[in-house]
Amino acid sequence: MIEPNEQNQSLQGRHGRRVGAMPYGKYRRFEPIHLPDRKWPGAVIERAPRWCSVDLRDGNQALIDPMTVEEKLRLWDLLLDVGFAEIEVGFPAASQPDFDFIRTIIEEDRIPPGVSIQVLCQAREELIARTVEALRGAPSVIFHLYNSTSELQRRVVFNMDRQGIIDLAVHGTRLVKAGLASLDSDVTFEYSPESFTGTELDFAVEICTAVADAWGATPERRMIINLPSTVEMSTPNIYADQIEWFCRNFPRRDSVVVSLHTHNDRGTGVAATELGLMAGADRVEGTLFGNGERTGNCDLVTMAMNLFSQGIDPELDLRDMPRIRSTVESVNKLPVHMRHPYAGELVFTAFSGSHQDAIRKGMARVDRDHWEVPYLPIDPADVGSSYKETVRVNSQSGKGGVGFVLEEHFGVSLPRDMLVEFSARVQKLTEERKREIKVDEIFAALLEEYVVDSGPYRLLDFDLLTGRQADQRCVARVEVSAQQMTIDGEGSGPIEAFVNGLVATLNEPLNIIDYHEHAIATGKDANAICVVAIDDGPEGRCYGAGLSRNTITASFNAIMSALNRRWRR
Repeated sequence: MIEPNEQNQSLQGRHGRRVGAMPYGKYRRFEPIHLPDRKWPGAVIERAPRWCSVDLRDGNQALIDPMTVEEKLRLWDLLLDVGFAEIEVGFPAASQPDFDFIRTIIEEDRIPPGVSIQVLCQAREELIARTVEALRGAPSVIFHLYNSTSELQRRVVFNMDRQGIIDLAVHGTRLVKAGLASLDSDVTFEYSPESFTGTELDFAVEICTAVADAWGATPERRMIINLPSTVEMSTPNIYADQIEWFCRNFPRRDSVVVSLHTHNDRGTGVAATELGLMAGADRVEGTLFGNGERTGNCDLVTMAMNLFSQGIDPELDLRDMPRIRSTVESVNKLPVHMRHPYAGELVFTAFSGSHQDAIRKGMARVDRDHWEVPYLPIDPADVGSSYKETVRVNSQSGKGGVGFVLEEHFGVSLPRDMLVEFSARVQKLTEERKREIKVDEIFAALLEEYVVDSGPYRLLDFDLLTGRQADQRCVARVEVSAQQMTIDGEGSGPIEAFVNGLVATLNEPLNIIDYHEHAIATGKDANAICVVAIDDGPEGRCYGAGLSRNTITASFNAIMSALNRRWRR
């Protein structure tokens, strides 16, 4: 028997039945930052930050099977094509494949002008020497040094006080400065107080100031101060408060670029980064699609596309999203989720009937210069997706979805009454098959339902002649209940002539009350599909369709199909 305690006075929760309580009392709430005059909530992101991809280092170290040199080269080429000017390429002192990859891109002259390669290194002389060896010949380098500064790490891992951690960082900075003296490259220094979000803010400012002093940062040659959410510990607004507090209180703000490096442990890495930029940061580190340790890094694709969707140039080229996704999936050996923002296979796809109807109507009125389509925050074509994939049909879909598929894939726009009627047939089909109905299956069902030549009426052949008393004369052979007969009628056009001939011969009323004609495909293989509705008295109207390369033949066959469907009723 479970006894109630102070945290769980009853197994009956506020919202109804409870079967037990998780041990939430073992965790401590993250305390908010005292910043009553915070400015970031009213800020607006107006331009893209400096981007740095860490796919080849941070992303790579989080893979089950790290990338080979060949795979790294493929991802390197992709990152360049996307437009990254700062790319963290590895930890050359700790990994031979990282060392070999860096030497390859340098010796094969694969680093374009204006691109800086970034490397990570700990503050030990032998590691710095090995890193310098890997970098020799690189035109532009960012040397990234880090050490952990949080209260937890100081107490549990290093058993050091604040001054000891500062001494470690300053000594490391001096080692790096001396080690890089022989490197004939344009060098930028980056320092990360790792576990920044768990570090007292006054101490973060103190240690970063000591490092900036030791390096000799100036407004003319700024260094990078990277403030990582190494483990996401709070809501994004608190991270923003931390960034704003740091930027306000750091005495050498004009000599540094403030960089963000968030992780996604609470699922809000992108939100934290966006708020951090609003709070005054200049630069963002992350990975394509957010691959990284534990739950991942900041997702740079989502970050950049969020800016794009607000009318801001992301300064990254994501127009070929399918290629970007397939390349990353190939080298990471991890799938990109089909619901991943902007990039997933299904992110522009609607199954809901009401959503499909709104998309269909929005697409019919869209202004390509000012995108406004319900349920589609951006134009799928802008990232290499097809409009045809925005709507797919399953048991949750309605007439809007069926209509959109026929219009986008086949150019067929059904009359509303016919669309309502046919959608019920598709709905039944999805329920019978218990799955999504593919595009070709929808079209096949349309033909099966409305192109009907198995009834008593069938067209055998026809001739169009000059009329004796009207513009057009039609002489046709038809089959009615297995009996062949010849009809002869005149009218203002071939359809009227054909109908008049049928009425005169069969002595049955036949009134065409709706007619639509559509081309399917183009060129020599093009077919025409014609849809007609005939008056069916109390039943309203009865639709039929005909398909042929010849539009007149398609029209005549549609009339015969409508007669057959009326006869079936």
